[in-house]
Amino acid sequence: MPNQYWLVKQEPDAYAWAAFVADGKTAWTGVRNFQARNYLRAMKAGDFVLYYHSNVGKEVVGIAQVTREAYADPTAEDGDWSCVDLTPAQPLKQAVTLGQLKLDAATKEMPLIKQSRLSVMAISDPVFRRVLELGETKL
Repeated sequence: MPNQYWLVKQEPDAYAWAAFVADGKTAWTGVRNFQARNYLRAMKAGDFVLYYHSNVGKEVVGIAQVTREAYADPTAEDGDWSCVDLTPAQPLKQAVTLGQLKLDAATKEMPLIKQSRLSVMAISDPVFRRVLELGETKL
């Protein structure tokens, strides 16, 4: 089965790309939106994930990879919430800003633009590839 592609958002004040790289891996916990939770549950080991700094910077800064598929979120006190494990794959050579994504014909309709409050989202292969091109990055 071919890889699926995803985007996760994180405020750099809370957990910046550099901290993620220093940690070497993380459990992507704390998601409390049903649609985002369902995306976490759809992730498969080996899938690639764009890492987006929200609020400050508003830019895609790196590529992560799913290393453990969905399991019960240990931070959830109530409800049926899930998390996945991610590892950093590589930084983008050039961060791709929200402004660039809004202007580019291939990315202007992506979920980040259309559903800006969603913290985990699926993205298409062409959008993923275009973000890599904009970021001057080869995987």
